[in-house]
Amino acid sequence: MKMLVTGGAGFIGANFVYYELKHHPEDQIVVVDDLTYAGNLETLVVAMKHAQFKFVKADIADRAAMDALFAAEKFDTVVNFAAESHVDRSIENPEIFLRTNIMGTQVLLDASRKYQVGRYHQVSTDEVYGDLPLDRPELFFTEETHIHTSSPYSASKASADLLVQAYHRTFKLPITISRCSNNYGPFHFPEKLIPLMISRALADQQLPVYGKGENVRDWLYVEDHCSAIDLIIRNGRVGEVYNIGGHNERTNLEVVKTILRELGKPESLIHYVTDRPGHDMRYAIDPAKISGELGWTPATRFDDGIKKTIQWYLDNRFWWEHIINGEYQNYYAQMYNQR
Repeated sequence: MKMLVTGGAGFIGANFVYYELKHHPEDQIVVVDDLTYAGNLETLVVAMKHAQFKFVKADIADRAAMDALFAAEKFDTVVNFAAESHVDRSIENPEIFLRTNIMGTQVLLDASRKYQVGRYHQVSTDEVYGDLPLDRPELFFTEETHIHTSSPYSASKASADLLVQAYHRTFKLPITISRCSNNYGPFHFPEKLIPLMISRALADQQLPVYGKGENVRDWLYVEDHCSAIDLIIRNGRVGEVYNIGGHNERTNLEVVKTILRELGKPESLIHYVTDRPGHDMRYAIDPAKISGELGWTPATRFDDGIKKTIQWYLDNRFWWEHIINGEYQNYYAQMYNQR
């Protein structure tokens, strides 16, 4: 199989590349990434040593570049991770999210159709469903849950999902879609909750927590997510949506306190800040469909996964310290200092 992985220098995309190289060394992997703020070529240093791996710097919304790439490589499978993905950034500047997440998806769909790709897989998010109330723990997102977006980011991802489904219905393009809960693990960009808390706790800096920290997320270890996507692209039913969840619900405050405890840091570092607009209260996924059809279940409990994640950040300071530069510090000040 020759596979295109878009956004492969980002967090989940890079982990997927390493998963594929490990479990399917016979396959060829081509990564396309425009190396915007969250794309980091250092993440792929080890992958570049593999003969079956190739990297191309390009924008998925660049129609000419994508057409030339698809014509040259003749992909069997496309897995689209490429997306602007930070909710706060989407509130500050929605336009770039629409360009990458919607128009970029359309360009990939058109190329996949033109060059007869055997499977196009769209990596989506549980955020397209909106949120669930905190006082109804029995409720979960299923594949039948109505889309109800809360931010420009989630709206752009939902729009892309609908476009992918439309290309299947209208043009018979063989597609699948996966919607995952919050991922964590190695190579997570330092602006996201878990790596942000780890890096700031290690520096004995304040840890910003929105509101009262009551928001609940279902945490999914990134390797488990990668194994699910691998199963879907190889064995999933064409045209279907599959929810991927970890059954590891924690409040944001619980996550932060766990990190502090593992690092031996005091809870006095926690600093509560004004909540962001439209902040979803609870995400929780029911993965019964992928479990029943493909036999997938998450292998990593949160208590184990968070320890492995913290250890990875301790062992790989060079990776995230290179990222935390002046631009990132300016972003941090803009997001949190006035709250």
